[in-house]
Amino acid sequence: MAQDDSHQAWRVYVARCGDGTFYTGIAKDVARRLAQHAAGQGARYTRGRGPIRLWWQSAAMAKSEALALEYRLKSLTHQQKVALKDGDRPTRLG
Repeated sequence: MAQDDSHQAWRVYVARCGDGTFYTGIAKDVARRLAQHAAGQGARYTRGRGPIRLWWQSAAMAKSEALALEYRLKSLTHQQKVALKDGDRPTRLG
């Protein structure tokens, strides 16, 4: 029987690339996912943009919530993503 992923501990993360840009994604194990990005096995966007550093991550949540938050974070401006590091919560996130 397949396990329901909606109750798993997913996190949304924002990684800062070596060129100053941001990459947003979701993962159950953020440290492992960042290691994949660093090894060139992550998203195509992060390849060649190292070093990749964790900039921000959410608390654990259901996968559907993580996907919705990831979508909202991707719509933020660069400056709004920079502000995440300082704990600011842009009004567009609700």
